[in-house]
Amino acid sequence: MTKHFLTIDEYSAEELHAIIAQACAIKAQRKEYATVLAGKNLGLIFEKPSTRTRISFQVGMEQLGGGSHYFAPHEMQLGEREEIRDIARTISRYLDAVVLRTFSHATIEELARFATIPVINGLSDYSHPCQAMADYLTIVEKFDNPKDAVIAYIGDGNNVLNSLMVLLAKLGVSLRVASPEGYQLPPVIIQKATQYASASGARIVVGLTPAEAVRDADVVYTDVFVSMGEESKRKKKIQAFAGFQVNRELLAHATKDPYIMHCLPAHRGEEITDEVIESERSIVFDQAENRLHVQKGILHHLLASK
Repeated sequence: MTKHFLTIDEYSAEELHAIIAQACAIKAQRKEYATVLAGKNLGLIFEKPSTRTRISFQVGMEQLGGGSHYFAPHEMQLGEREEIRDIARTISRYLDAVVLRTFSHATIEELARFATIPVINGLSDYSHPCQAMADYLTIVEKFDNPKDAVIAYIGDGNNVLNSLMVLLAKLGVSLRVASPEGYQLPPVIIQKATQYASASGARIVVGLTPAEAVRDADVVYTDVFVSMGEESKRKKKIQAFAGFQVNRELLAHATKDPYIMHCLPAHRGEEITDEVIESERSIVFDQAENRLHVQKGILHHLLASK
């Protein structure tokens, strides 16, 4: 069976640790991996524009010795110009793996169902697993024992939080979440993460106020309040998220001096202030860099032995 990378759920803690370890090794010894994917070709099908996802996968593939081929939203038109199942089986004859950045998670599931090459989720409305892996790599680099860290997430119960919560729960890192009423993750995801946490020793706490969440946090993480494709909900969401901005006043409730994380792009002045994202405790651009290294770890995991 073809191995994909669609959600964190599909991977065991051992597999996730192995990918992170591989990413660390490649980051430390880039030249030793310069030809490991020679002759391999990666497709990038993007229904949503991107900065970090596109560049990190293209550069990462090339740094491993392979090639990459980008397809813009107007080119492929999945399910419109041609059925997804036909595209999946066609590109499987040309490419060694494909990254899909899409709106609906059902689209990526269908592509993976019919593809005979690995499909990597570059983002869907349900999950953003590559981002969560880069976040965890960043935490690993900042703490001698990541299990000692407490992460506070302030903001929307979106695809980023879904992947981050499940990943941290599987790997034993505690997470405290503050989301406005009506914008929390679905109970089924929280229940699943809680089950993983009971096995790993992590503590997943939801339903907190922003001040409660940051109080004993080692890391404070936020994301945009209004995601791409939600422009029609902008006014309503900005009102709902009043009081959830990561700013100097909120961080005054913290008993530690936490690191600041954001998956980018940031809407400065909305979910986070310019002062905080530019502060000495911000590790936002370490996160951004680690997208490259994690992507290489994932590509190596899926393709190096084939």
